[in-house]
Amino acid sequence: MRVPAAIACALAYAGFVGCGAVGDPHYPALNIPARVNDLAAVERGNKIAVAFTIQPLTTEGMALKTIGSIDLRVGPNPDQGSFNSDRWSAAAARAAIPVPRGPGQVIASVPLGDWVGKDVFIGVRIANAKGRMSDWSNFVTRRIEPPLAMPTAFAASPAPDGVRLHWEAPGVSKFRIYRRAEGEQAPSELAMAEKSEYLDASIEYGKVYDYYVQSIQGDAESDAANLAKPITPQDVFPPATPANVAASTGVSAIEVSWERNTERDLKEYRVYRALGEGAFEKIAEGLEGPSYSDAKVESGKRYRYRITAVDQVGNESAPSQVVEAAAP
Repeated sequence: MRVPAAIACALAYAGFVGCGAVGDPHYPALNIPARVNDLAAVERGNKIAVAFTIQPLTTEGMALKTIGSIDLRVGPNPDQGSFNSDRWSAAAARAAIPVPRGPGQVIASVPLGDWVGKDVFIGVRIANAKGRMSDWSNFVTRRIEPPLAMPTAFAASPAPDGVRLHWEAPGVSKFRIYRRAEGEQAPSELAMAEKSEYLDASIEYGKVYDYYVQSIQGDAESDAANLAKPITPQDVFPPATPANVAASTGVSAIEVSWERNTERDLKEYRVYRALGEGAFEKIAEGLEGPSYSDAKVESGKRYRYRITAVDQVGNESAPSQVVEAAAP
């Protein structure tokens, strides 16, 4: 059977174009890195410390596999009253930044150069393997001050209520203190201080601590001073001597009382007694409260008493003042 010529042509055309719909053409991905949006910068010592994050995805939402270069620039604004990133970048100095293997946080530093006394803009952009650049990051502006000297003579010493830090930094009245405790990977900010000393009352005895301190002045900060070696505070400090001890005659007993100690690690009180001018002997221990009733006395005899306080590790205070009373 012969197929009509018109039908044969239609079948041939259908075979040529196929049965599916014709889609949009696919263009090669440009793999342009996403814009950095968390650039931060601070003057530290004689450098500008910068930190930022390279995003893991490109502008097309694909994984950023290769980083070609990092274009970090620092410089004053060449225009007055406005800011044009192209004009700024043409005049700004480009800093040499090592290229990381992949996306993530980048921390680097740039020498102050001849920017002291000037207001500078800082920006960064990321290039892919073919040199295609991301948009400029958020811009950070900084007034570059003369470099701030690092504190000197930094030392730590054990104290009854913690670890006391002290250092020297003439002309500076603001400091940031960091601490790294045993088992921690990196230091963390501990406190701000307004004089060249600080008491760390949050330590644990027997644990190793390392400390760092920076001078702060305006937007500038110094490099961090570090202890010559970490400190391991030990509890060798006894409680305070019990105060306001009193003895009075009671019913068939002598009542002894004193003021309660306030130490957090207080464990107990001990009572010592002497008959007349004789030697003192311990007659009670493990007392939790600031009083004791001595019923083992002989009528008419005179007794002297003194009290000590003891902490959780056995450090005993000096004895209190001596008080005396006659048995009823």
